[in-house]
Amino acid sequence: MPAGGKQRRSAAEEVAAKAIAGGRIGEDEALALFESGDLISAGRAAAALRQRRAPADRVTFVIDRNINYTNYCICGCGFCAFHRKPGSAEGFLLSRREIFAKIEETIDLGGTGIMMQGGLHPDLDIEYFCDLFRAIKQNYPIYIHSLSPPEIYHIAKISRIPVSEALERLKDAGLDSLPGGGAEILVDAVRRRVSPRKIMSGAWLDVMRAAHQAGLKGTATMMFGGVETIADRIKHMRRVRALQDETGGFTAFIPWTFQDAHTRLQGQARSSGVDYLMTVAVSRIYLDNIANIQASWVTQGLKVAQIALAFGANDLGSTMIEENVVAAAGVSYRAGRDELVHAISAAGMRPVQRDNAYNLVDIC
Repeated sequence: MPAGGKQRRSAAEEVAAKAIAGGRIGEDEALALFESGDLISAGRAAAALRQRRAPADRVTFVIDRNINYTNYCICGCGFCAFHRKPGSAEGFLLSRREIFAKIEETIDLGGTGIMMQGGLHPDLDIEYFCDLFRAIKQNYPIYIHSLSPPEIYHIAKISRIPVSEALERLKDAGLDSLPGGGAEILVDAVRRRVSPRKIMSGAWLDVMRAAHQAGLKGTATMMFGGVETIADRIKHMRRVRALQDETGGFTAFIPWTFQDAHTRLQGQARSSGVDYLMTVAVSRIYLDNIANIQASWVTQGLKVAQIALAFGANDLGSTMIEENVVAAAGVSYRAGRDELVHAISAAGMRPVQRDNAYNLVDIC
């Protein structure tokens, strides 16, 4: 024990103390904290920062629907059990009538938004989506949080227009914001292993930058627990933080675990509950410029998501009236509004319904 009888703080405790004091931690410090395995220090710091960056007693959620408009996809990512090759008898493309029926059911259930995502369909160009979004807005008072960066890039490419023009036209047609899908890990060496035909990290960031410049905010995601290293996760967070410094366009960060059943990467999922909680905590500590950190009950279940609220998360995401992509990989948790409200209340916090732009809808 050092002179004076005081025990010297560990490296993890030093990093945590710096973050609590308001210091911005660097990539090496975040990595050291993660690799220390000191979940208590990380959790304590993350909880303190959560209370500072979000209303201390509130946990938000949104009632919306994930409408997977097609599963035809030219990418065929190794981690995806949802996609089908164009022409497959198991593929589908929803009709406008089917999409409208799903929207009507969402509104009837108190929903405020839809998140439309699908595969990279070889034939759906900018006119298809603009016509669809206009029709949705003309018929329904619904928020359109839709089309991930890979989809935007693909739509622009097959339409032979710049990404910036595609975004402006989609916004004019009714697109309100972008989900952060397709980020996986923003390290190209990892992407070449799991999704070699999908856009690389620079293109994902460029689409989001252009979206933010066009006035379209969005979320940032991270799919982890596969073939990446801990250092790769921190590099991913660094790139998200840097873009947020530049644009301020991210509303939330959503880390979620890779589910490997029925995929070509089956057998390579390796994230435990402890690993998940550490990732959430480090996300809160390192991403000091993003207000909302979302707990992924869809992949972890409500019990772990409740615990994540004590490790930096302040949002439980969507009620997921419909979810097909994660379910295709063998994981199917379900929770409606009442279940989310109960889970948040049981964790000692106040449940607050929001919309996809993180505006308050109702204090439950």
